[in-house]
Amino acid sequence: MKTAIGVLAGLAFVFAMPARAEDVATPSKSAAKTAPAALMPSAQATRVADWVSATNDNRALPYAIIDKQSASISVYNAKRKLLGTVPVLIGVASGDEATPGIGSKNLAEIGPAEKTTPAGRFLAKFGRAAGKQKVLWVDYATSVALHPIPPGASKKERRSQRMASPTPDDNRITFGCINVPGAFYGKNVSPLFARKGGYVYILPDTKAIEDVFPPLRAEVVRDPGAPGSATPPAL
Repeated sequence: MKTAIGVLAGLAFVFAMPARAEDVATPSKSAAKTAPAALMPSAQATRVADWVSATNDNRALPYAIIDKQSASISVYNAKRKLLGTVPVLIGVASGDEATPGIGSKNLAEIGPAEKTTPAGRFLAKFGRAAGKQKVLWVDYATSVALHPIPPGASKKERRSQRMASPTPDDNRITFGCINVPGAFYGKNVSPLFARKGGYVYILPDTKAIEDVFPPLRAEVVRDPGAPGSATPPAL
């Protein structure tokens, strides 16, 4: 199995097959039957959205804000209009850093404490994973991608049921990837990120949000009429 070649925000993306392909982009049949309810962005996600809108940090690209504590994703178009907020599944372990070298490990070699979804600002773009499946790579270096529930997910994990549950308490189940409802992914993620990619902001579990996104230390005054302040549509 090949070693993943790392890319971070601002660097070129390499679309070779990554070392570990935990997930693929095709939603499972059970996931397609389940339609998790739309949510409202959390206070922390709204704070990041206001900063992005006020500073044009998305650089005319679409973007997504993932709040691990509420296990939700809010997706915005390039004009910073909120398209919706829905539940996600994230890494089993609480934590904001990826284990060094985890991108080169087989799934069987990854311990429970290493299954984290790293926090930060990432330039995401579509590329190939093992099995020639296309995924939205969030952090290629650590093999963290954003996509629907994979068809090969264990039935014991009950990913579709976890995603549809009314609380985020059971949404930690992946090796670190972010699973998104299939219908929402097909309507709001794939079309937006397909051409040029976009930014993914992942909020922290344990770190202060200002440590992950230092510009937030300068308070942003919210404009009620600014793009991104709208109530999300019913999905």
